[in-house]
Amino acid sequence: MGLISLGKMAQDLGMTIINAGDIEEINVTTSNVGRPGLQLAGFFDYFARDRIQVIGRVEMTYLEGMKDKDITERLDKLMQFDIPCLIISRNMPVPDLVLEASKRNNCPLLSSNLVTSTLIHRLITYLDDALAPRVTQHGVLVDVYGAGLFIVGESGIGKSETALELVKRGHRLVADDAVEIRKVDESRLVGEAPELIRHFMEIRGIGIIDIKAMYGVGSVINSKNIQMLIQLEFWDNTKEYDRLGLTDEYGEILGIKLPKIVLPVRPGRNLAIILEVAARNLRLKEMGYHAAKELDGRLNSLIQKNSKK
Repeated sequence: MGLISLGKMAQDLGMTIINAGDIEEINVTTSNVGRPGLQLAGFFDYFARDRIQVIGRVEMTYLEGMKDKDITERLDKLMQFDIPCLIISRNMPVPDLVLEASKRNNCPLLSSNLVTSTLIHRLITYLDDALAPRVTQHGVLVDVYGAGLFIVGESGIGKSETALELVKRGHRLVADDAVEIRKVDESRLVGEAPELIRHFMEIRGIGIIDIKAMYGVGSVINSKNIQMLIQLEFWDNTKEYDRLGLTDEYGEILGIKLPKIVLPVRPGRNLAIILEVAARNLRLKEMGYHAAKELDGRLNSLIQKNSKK
């Protein structure tokens, strides 16, 4: 997991800063969010101090029934754990004792107009994305029939030209040359282009072209789940390439296995059409139909039938 500035998070989620504290110097490092009900009751064993703490209506009602001395004691102990911040949901009025404790302990105090459950869901979703492990890899990412194909290979092998042909055939470009990849959960990778080069493509001999301006907004998409690796390599006459597809090959990015196809490149091969077929075939496999295994089954059945004669 990475980290994100608490100040940026507050700005992105439209929160009101009641007491800034050291908000610009604090980094959030986990997407887990806590509700400090037990801590307000005095139980601090196993307290996850690295989590953002949210006070909802339940916690606020509990505070209102406590003595001022107990409120001050519990809040001071809570904030002395160096929690990232305390967030009040529903734009509820902030009790003076809470504000004073925030200032005394230099703990950022924020407020949101969202109900507690919605606020926690939005925080977790935002932080899961912002803190996701990420890597930048050389390649081209395209959306073909709804499948995210990540094309890799040596420089000059024709990745961008293949992607351009796919765009001409109605598919969408996500990123060319550099692809920023995020691991958003244990089985899903999302790729996008760096902001600086988004929607641009380099074609050797022509230079830089703007795909969005040239082919329209329908030809690009900002991000896409990566579902298959396509490795382009120069044709090697000494190498035996898979012709049946009975054995599935996989590649790995950020610890996640992805189906992988190695495509040899030589004059006369229409790679764009091949990638369209690869995308359709991937969809069929996801639906439980494997053409190579179906043919293999038919051949085995025919052999068994003939052997009984």
